[in-house]
Amino acid sequence: MNDKKAMTLTLSDTEMKALDELCLKKDATKTAIIRQAIRLYHLVDAKLADGAKLLVQDQDTKSELMVL
Repeated sequence: MNDKKAMTLTLSDTEMKALDELCLKKDATKTAIIRQAIRLYHLVDAKLADGAKLLVQDQDTKSELMVL
């Protein structure tokens, strides 16, 4: 069963600007971006709960991200 629930979301100007930029960059709706963000956060949370680390690496450095 794929029941859906509606909700109201209030964002700051900065958060809305970031969401709008992602929509343009990804050619996606706000709903699609928010759904993807929830799935990503859920995956990261599960991995961290299992003891994994979240790392970001560029050419010269590697940093561990802390997620609340």
